[in-house]
Amino acid sequence: MRQYSADLTPPWKKPKPVPEVPAEPGLVVEEPGTGFCGAVIRCEAGTVTLEDRFGKHRVFPLEPRGFLLEGRVVTLVKPSGAAGASVRRTRTASGSVAVPGARARVARAGRIYVEGRHDAELVEKVWGDDLRIEGVVVEYLEGVDDLPSIVADFAPGPDARLGVLVDHLLPGTKEWRIAQAVTSEHALVVGHPYIDIWEAVKPSSLGIEAWPRVPHGQDWKTGVCKALGWPSENTGAVWQAILKRVSSYKDLEPELLGRVEELIDFVTAP
Repeated sequence: MRQYSADLTPPWKKPKPVPEVPAEPGLVVEEPGTGFCGAVIRCEAGTVTLEDRFGKHRVFPLEPRGFLLEGRVVTLVKPSGAAGASVRRTRTASGSVAVPGARARVARAGRIYVEGRHDAELVEKVWGDDLRIEGVVVEYLEGVDDLPSIVADFAPGPDARLGVLVDHLLPGTKEWRIAQAVTSEHALVVGHPYIDIWEAVKPSSLGIEAWPRVPHGQDWKTGVCKALGWPSENTGAVWQAILKRVSSYKDLEPELLGRVEELIDFVTAP
């Protein structure tokens, strides 16, 4: 007598097989039910422990089709041998947990805008590892005079949030009035109090006592260079020398650190 399978599910309704991936320490995955994204630090007893870039831990069961790897559904399995042991943690330049060997995530639709190239280079220097893992792209605007129309053209939404970092964002300033004109709930404009991003670098990291005051109406970078005896004819070269002295978040003022972290959280929120 011919035996028939009891599974009467049509082939087109059966879930497609997904790859099984060893939960190796350092592997970055996302749990789609919660949106929690982190690196594997431990895999044992049918569970996997993930750690996000802030050092927060979450334990998840090793269920079939339970995780996303670079946007693809996968089944995590316990690694063979001793590979499931805890991974030794190190820190990125921003102070978050480093993920050795992690691949960059596919870029999100959301973006972070900064005012100029120097701002973008500093953010990359300190937060670059975090931004690549989160799939966040940073672009620069060359000023914020047209910010409301730029935000309108971007058309931010729930799946494409926009964060903007503004220099010299103080009540009553031109920058403040421009920022107030951005009203989208999916756009966040924050700023630091410094005239230029240079000032966000701690003077002690550059071997100077303080950033000099520059008379109103004078180009700030040129005035700073002249006051400190730096070559004022090439402020771009001076900035590169400043940037080389920045090795981690410890070289930056907290007023900048908090604002950048706030923007990253905003554009990566589930």
